[in-house]
Amino acid sequence: MTAAKITTLDKGKLLGLLAASLVSISPARAADGWSIDPTHSQANFTVRHMMVSNVRGSFSKLQGKASYDGKDLQGASVEANIDASSIDTHDAKRDGHLKSPDFFDVAKYPEIKFVSKKVVSTKNGIDIEGNLTLHGITKPVVLHGSKLSEPVKDPYGNIRIGTVATTQINRKDFGMTFNQQLDNGGLMVGEEVGIELDVELVKNKG
Repeated sequence: MTAAKITTLDKGKLLGLLAASLVSISPARAADGWSIDPTHSQANFTVRHMMVSNVRGSFSKLQGKASYDGKDLQGASVEANIDASSIDTHDAKRDGHLKSPDFFDVAKYPEIKFVSKKVVSTKNGIDIEGNLTLHGITKPVVLHGSKLSEPVKDPYGNIRIGTVATTQINRKDFGMTFNQQLDNGGLMVGEEVGIELDVELVKNKG
């Protein structure tokens, strides 16, 4: 068929094929980059003391990044890094012991790291499955997060979202086995540790 003989119907088919090909090769929506705001984020933990009370502490130095397009959680990812030496239980002597080789051994293992593998939506929020590296040992964990907040613009034009995520680990799984037995058969320091991450993310510009 020559160009001169192409009918109106043929032209319509050709245009349709061209449009379809352009759609098929167009790139998927790129995920936005986000950064953890360290001044408005914190990693908290809780552990039993002498089977009597809970000791609460936190790590003040938290940073990291995330990738999320605002719609598809399955394509989202997150990476967080914690400075182990920033531990604070409001007792300098206890903090010093926790930084020692008996526990976190911050001189040898200065960083605690979480890298996600999958993010899924749940009835109550999101689950972030990934690997936690603590005390030089990497184990899979699941962070159970609240629903992401609605994006909000701060006075400086930055877009922010946030979530609170929790999980529980056994410190012995990460090689922190130090303990003392009490006269009643209990342990000085609990082995189960509750973790709560309060995270605020800022959308990267540009």
